[in-house]
Amino acid sequence: MKSLPMGIKNKPLTKKSNKEICLSYLKKYEEKDLDSIEKMFSNDIVLRDWKIRVEDKENAINETRKNFNSADSIAIEVLSIYENQDTVAAELKITVDATEEHYVVDVITINTEGKIKSIRAYLGRGDD
Repeated sequence: MKSLPMGIKNKPLTKKSNKEICLSYLKKYEEKDLDSIEKMFSNDIVLRDWKIRVEDKENAINETRKNFNSADSIAIEVLSIYENQDTVAAELKITVDATEEHYVVDVITINTEGKIKSIRAYLGRGDD
């Protein structure tokens, strides 16, 4: 077994949970950080919501860019989150430009490499 240079400890790599990947994606979305989001998407991602359906990373990034360009600010509040083996469902309150509120459930599937394979978004309503 090869030894590591002095001062470097051999730490086991810990894989992020699907929930952590989802929360990281939502944070990067809120920050409108397209570069980070692109790194999180698998090449064969499918993005679907109540208006559009696109396949592959380039098209998903282009749709995300359109959303970012149409909003000055995006705030995401996670109301609840559920995780199973390869999928996370997050109930969200999304506020666009501090005035437009959307209640959405994102169903996000993660592949074995820890990349987002699909995002299915469902529009709902608040309990007001």
